[in-house]
Amino acid sequence: MKNVGSVDKFVRVIVGIILLSLLFLVKGNLKYLGLIGLVPILTATFSCCPLYSIFGINSCKIKK
Repeated sequence: MKNVGSVDKFVRVIVGIILLSLLFLVKGNLKYLGLIGLVPILTATFSCCPLYSIFGINSCKIKK
C-alpha cells in the first residue's frame, strides 16, 4: 500500500542524501550515524512508510 506522495518522496531523498553525506564528512565512529539516511531513501523508493501506516497518515493524492 502506497502512502508516500511525490513531495514527501522528494523531501525524503534530500534528507537521506544529507544524512548519508555524514559518512564522508564526519570523522570517528559518529560517521556511521549517516547510515540512518538509508531509511528515508528506501521509504521514498518503495512509496511506503511503516510509521505512516501505524498512524494512518497518507500523503498520496487521492484518485477519484
